[in-house]
Amino acid sequence: MYPILSETIQQLEWGKINNDERKSTLQPLIDFIQLKINKKQQININFICTHNSRRSHLSQVWAQVAASHFGIENVICYSGGTEETALFPKVAETLTNQGFSIFKIADDNNPVYAIKYSENALPIIGFSKKYDSPFNPVSGFAAIMTCSQADGGCPFIAGAEKRIPITFEDPKISDNTPEQSKVYAERGLQIAAEMFYVFSKISR
Repeated sequence: MYPILSETIQQLEWGKINNDERKSTLQPLIDFIQLKINKKQQININFICTHNSRRSHLSQVWAQVAASHFGIENVICYSGGTEETALFPKVAETLTNQGFSIFKIADDNNPVYAIKYSENALPIIGFSKKYDSPFNPVSGFAAIMTCSQADGGCPFIAGAEKRIPITFEDPKISDNTPEQSKVYAERGLQIAAEMFYVFSKISR
């Protein structure tokens, strides 16, 4: 891990998640991952939100990092939306501030980013796409609904082995306010702590 990212991880305190309701929300994802490990199968997780611009990307990135941190192999995290827009620039800025190395590998209305958490790790590819994009898995994956709008508006995810709602408040509420950087940082760290909590519960 990059040094600043390691420092961010040390501050997460994922072991102090004491909200029983939130633990119950996260448990189905723990169960899905553990079952795949027990069966020695690849673990595909697709984080889905409406625009695939904020929460779904933060979840994808932090889940992949959590899997690496705890040495859980054969985990590939994806993200998608019910529609395609673009990864919101504040998300890339927030992740950079928290220790990731991010650079654009394509620059248009929907830029493609390479997001690295370690010098020798395969980068996470971040760009907005529909959940059923050819870039994403077509079967055997867990569909994690990260926003209530996508969860309610998309009742069926084709190919999903398991559908799990794990919703987060949208940091978009802070856009164009003095609190924007603070809110995005807090949401990113909340998502990070919960993904680390999930992978900390996995037995290899």
